[in-house]
Amino acid sequence: MEFALNTSLNLGTMLIPEPIQADFPWLSLSILFPIVGALIVPFIPDKGEGKEVRWYALIISLITFLITVAAYFKGFDPSLEGLQLYEKVSWLPDLGLTWSVGADGLSMPLILLTSFITSLAVLAAWPVSYKPKLFFFLILAMDGGQIAVFAVQDMLLFFLAWELELFPVYLFLAIWGGKKRQYAATKFIIYTAGSSVFILLAGLAMGFFQGGGIPDFGYTHLAQQDFGRGFQLLCYSGLLIAFGVKLPIVPLHTWLPDAHGEATAPVHMLLAGILLKMGGYALLRFNAQLLPDAHAQFAPLLIVLGVVNIIYAALTSFAQRNLKRKIAYSSISHMGFVLIGIGSFSSLGTSGAMLQMVSHGLIGASLFFLVGATYDRTHTLQLDEMGGIGQNMRIMFALWTACAFASLALPGMSGFISELMVFVGFVTDEVYTLPFRIVVASLAAIGVILTPIYLLSMLREIFFGKENAKLISKAKLVDAEPREIYIIACLLVPIIGIGLYPKIMTDTYISSIDGLVKRDLLAVERIRSDRATIMSNTSLSIGTLEAPLLD
Repeated sequence: MEFALNTSLNLGTMLIPEPIQADFPWLSLSILFPIVGALIVPFIPDKGEGKEVRWYALIISLITFLITVAAYFKGFDPSLEGLQLYEKVSWLPDLGLTWSVGADGLSMPLILLTSFITSLAVLAAWPVSYKPKLFFFLILAMDGGQIAVFAVQDMLLFFLAWELELFPVYLFLAIWGGKKRQYAATKFIIYTAGSSVFILLAGLAMGFFQGGGIPDFGYTHLAQQDFGRGFQLLCYSGLLIAFGVKLPIVPLHTWLPDAHGEATAPVHMLLAGILLKMGGYALLRFNAQLLPDAHAQFAPLLIVLGVVNIIYAALTSFAQRNLKRKIAYSSISHMGFVLIGIGSFSSLGTSGAMLQMVSHGLIGASLFFLVGATYDRTHTLQLDEMGGIGQNMRIMFALWTACAFASLALPGMSGFISELMVFVGFVTDEVYTLPFRIVVASLAAIGVILTPIYLLSMLREIFFGKENAKLISKAKLVDAEPREIYIIACLLVPIIGIGLYPKIMTDTYISSIDGLVKRDLLAVERIRSDRATIMSNTSLSIGTLEAPLLD
């Protein structure tokens, strides 16, 4: 047994290449630039209308996006598996804290997605007139914090970045939200801040694992530690709760429909486009990469939870009469595919999970922006009150149709490719038994069938349902304006581009995914070997012990 553990540690270490140092601090700049830009916002001369601060925030967010693009093209090689653009500076050495940032295939696509969605969210926030300085201060600070979540390479830094984005979202909901904004904001902070305690506890436990001396919370160091299986299972359980709230996983999801129900359009874009992806990224980074033995045992549970997400949220979305809550539950359903992909032990399935996160970030942001634009015209979110507005808003109908088709996974759009990769990757994954794969695929297909039903019926009710004469006479049903068309066009271009040529995205992370899957497969073989040893020593039947791992 001791020999097996040592061998696995050496094999695991071989799968983690040495980080490549950055020639220029691109990632530090992309994190600190919007945060410093946010600190300058209170000093911008403004006449009270917010015109100057809007343009300032847009310029800062666009420059941040350009910095991340430059980081990708100047310092990132997608063919390499390991960490790149690496920076490490001692910060608080007595506590083991270092400023450590870097990017690999798991983080680089999400860093680009974050800066891209944030710049569009700033443009979507153009009509904000109530406390505009505070609003744009928060959106810029959140930009830096969310990029930090994906870029930092130290678990305590990750915890700090994870917490940083909580306060802007809380204030967005509490100040600019709807009638139930205080309830939604309080529920959000209780769920997310409460669950974050598990991240801190797991991080401290892993950093102090060896005992004595100065702790090391760096990802590379933690990935090379020989954590005991019981220790891994304990940390994995806590982290699954913390990240499951953010993803979200049913039944830890109830904060999300309430938050979306009260948020404004730009906040919707940040929630659906970026915030949920933090949970999926963290599951890959920590649970799958740092705790491979525990992941091998928890993976079947992730598959089951993914199926529950897909079916439960799709059925709930089908029954919703509130437009925001309908799209919110649709988001939860689509994130179920991320769970199935993470739970698979195939490069194709895990790659599909990554692509689904990027795809849903774009599609979710587009749909929620259109929800906000429609509400601005109709001043209602109830589908029963939205009949027959298509005649007055034909361009808006065209935009809605394109984004809804993307969400229902129409071939030629990114959602189709990502969900297909997850399906095929899981079905061909021989780690699981064939009956289990068939049952999971069949149940997940129910959600795929329900999605076009509730989305197309939603479009029919909004634009071609029974005409509400009172609404049409009172509401200003003007068609989409150039700013709105531009935002949706910016989101549709990558949605269609990835759908037609997915390699443009998958090539950025496939090397990192391959290394991650190899490490997890080693853990599967290690557990099987240990169970075989136990069976031979105790004369237990194979069927009794192997079923929990596979099914």
